[in-house]
Amino acid sequence: MDNFGFLKVAAAVPQVRVADCEYNSARIVALAEEAARRGVEIVAFPELAVTGYTCGDLLLQSVLLDAADAALEEIVRATRKLPLTLLVGAPLRHGSTLYNCAVVFTQGRVLGVVPKTHIPDYAEFYENRWFASGAGIAEEERIAVAGQQTDFGPGLTFEVNGTEFGVEICEDLWTAIPPSSQLALNGAKVLFNLSASPEGVGKHAYLRQLVAQQSARTLSAYVYCSAGQGESSSDLVFAGNGFIAENGVVLREAERFAAEEQLVVADVDIERLEFERRRNTSFRNNETTSENTVIEMEIPEGLRAAALDRDIDPLPFVPKDEGHRSERCEEIFRIQAHGLAQRLRHTGCKRAVVGISGGLDSTLALLVTVRAFDLLKLERTGIVGITMPGFGTTDRTYRNALELMGRLGITVREIPIREACIQHMKDIGLDPDDRSAAYENAQARERTQILMDVANMEGGLVVGTGDLSELALGWATYNGDQMSMYGVNASVPKTLVRHLVRWAAETETDETARATLLDIVDTPVSPELLPADKEGRIAQKTEDLVGPYELHDFFLYHFLRSGYGPAKILFLAETAFSGSYDRTTIHKWLGVFFRRFFAQQFKRSAMPDGPKVGSVALSPRGDWRMPSDASAAAWLNELENL
Repeated sequence: MDNFGFLKVAAAVPQVRVADCEYNSARIVALAEEAARRGVEIVAFPELAVTGYTCGDLLLQSVLLDAADAALEEIVRATRKLPLTLLVGAPLRHGSTLYNCAVVFTQGRVLGVVPKTHIPDYAEFYENRWFASGAGIAEEERIAVAGQQTDFGPGLTFEVNGTEFGVEICEDLWTAIPPSSQLALNGAKVLFNLSASPEGVGKHAYLRQLVAQQSARTLSAYVYCSAGQGESSSDLVFAGNGFIAENGVVLREAERFAAEEQLVVADVDIERLEFERRRNTSFRNNETTSENTVIEMEIPEGLRAAALDRDIDPLPFVPKDEGHRSERCEEIFRIQAHGLAQRLRHTGCKRAVVGISGGLDSTLALLVTVRAFDLLKLERTGIVGITMPGFGTTDRTYRNALELMGRLGITVREIPIREACIQHMKDIGLDPDDRSAAYENAQARERTQILMDVANMEGGLVVGTGDLSELALGWATYNGDQMSMYGVNASVPKTLVRHLVRWAAETETDETARATLLDIVDTPVSPELLPADKEGRIAQKTEDLVGPYELHDFFLYHFLRSGYGPAKILFLAETAFSGSYDRTTIHKWLGVFFRRFFAQQFKRSAMPDGPKVGSVALSPRGDWRMPSDASAAAWLNELENL
């Protein structure tokens, strides 16, 4: 496969024997060979992996330091044919001073050495007894390693085939301003930490959070590997922690206290990190202009993996974990309801008008409106729910609309639109048997007119029901359901709307209301603008016309949130939806997505106010600025050439 901007990295946790450098070097080489077989491009080993971290005062002995030097030379020699870069922890002498170092090398060439900056000397740590800080090392300093002279200093960064990375060691991460923060501002997109951090109750969760947060702050991938089996347990225990995080998310992690050696592998997304840094002005404004030493290298392409070492979520807007999903649903409801409550409070409105179709979107909008009224301690009867049966309304959605409104205790109104639409079609000269866009849109605009006029009569505002997915595709009638006075669902995608309504059903105490909500969840998505079939079932199913919403939400997320082009989105969708949709189907609907997204911007440019709830939103006043006449040619050309 094309790498699509992915870089395969690994955190290695080898078995060690304390002070047995020959044994340790053999284990490092063996894990490096395994990494190469798996297509890894950069692999990191723990702090002082060559000697073991827990050597104590043996680190001052020339015999051990000589053995470490010889072992490093052997590792460099033995891995010279492997198409990958290695980062290995070792004690190195420079003049009369000993440093705790990360040695970076590839294919027999030592590229540079990064010394530890922050030397801990508290609690169980007393590294000052052996090591000096690398903070004072001159910029042009050189050091002898494995028979080679190489660059030496804490500010070095390295560039492998166009991707810049930096290195820090253990305690460096735990300080107020980690060296990795500056390395990232200097251009490093991947950060490695060679560590030997002992275990303690509660420490693991904090460490995991620390790694994830540092990757988020630096808009980077952060690879952390720590000492494990074989280190001395005289006073401490080492669990072999390994994490690979990317922009705040842990992609892969090692098994703690594993008896076997581990190689934690993940594909980190360099293209997405570059996109994040381009769009994040706060990061961009802090990027340094100072010169730092960047050591560049080109290595031949290794074994290209057939599949990604990375999970691709087919539903990126919906949390996988049920507990997390429940928390997310509650949070979204709160954001939507508080946004609407503030608008009602500001306008002085004590009435709201919602069009209720018996479908997902209007159900969510009604539930949010009820929550807002409860927050403001307003009577629910101030919510006027209007169901407006038309040519395509089915008994199922009609009954669900009435049942739901009745159970929620709002004011219920039924205003059929058939006769009004027939009269309107006569007035404009449209044949009632004509099933064109005019036939459908006349119904949508008639409903909007009713809602707006009733709102004027009631002294209230119209709560919009359209969702983010419909806005992205332009699947709304301009100045029809596209328009409202406040759109509570404007940044909630369709896949999440379904989960929100299901969550509301599960938390509902009224059994009948719960059954109604669950039936709404199971109802096919439809605008119900064309007559039902002979059995009275929905004839016009949205996903048959514009494509599955789970695909479109996937496309939308990766186009806007990640900045991907069609080729990468197609590749990721094939991975995420393997077994559900084939390449031809995904390719077809991806083309529909791009054509509709670009052609329908004019509807988004005139969209009403509504609360942002997630990291993807399309408000022209907030997240998305795009001219209505922008061309989709470049995106469609890329797609057509796949």
